[in-house]
Amino acid sequence: MKKVDQVMADTKNPEAEIARNTSFPERAEAKQVRRERAATGGQAGLAGRIGQFLRDVRAELKRVSWPTAKEVKNTTIITLVAVIFFSVYLYLVDRIWSFLLVQLNHLLNWITGI
Repeated sequence: MKKVDQVMADTKNPEAEIARNTSFPERAEAKQVRRERAATGGQAGLAGRIGQFLRDVRAELKRVSWPTAKEVKNTTIITLVAVIFFSVYLYLVDRIWSFLLVQLNHLLNWITGI
């Protein structure tokens, strides 16, 4: 691991500060929410927190991109086709294994004479 002096020497601007504990930049919505909370005084108490939670949920739901009816219909059809296909496939595999095991049982009974 490089020491601070080595990192500063490697940069083009050795006078630049090294950012410690940096975080990702905040989105504009987060800053606005913080300003609103500061203006209301933080709303201490259970009722205030529940109200704030519900307002936050409502704001998030406005930002959601909901699928169109056509997209929902298409994905539903794809899902149903896949379910039907795999159920038929698993049914056939089960029947084949059952048949093979019964025949193996008959063969073993014939060989052993039971």
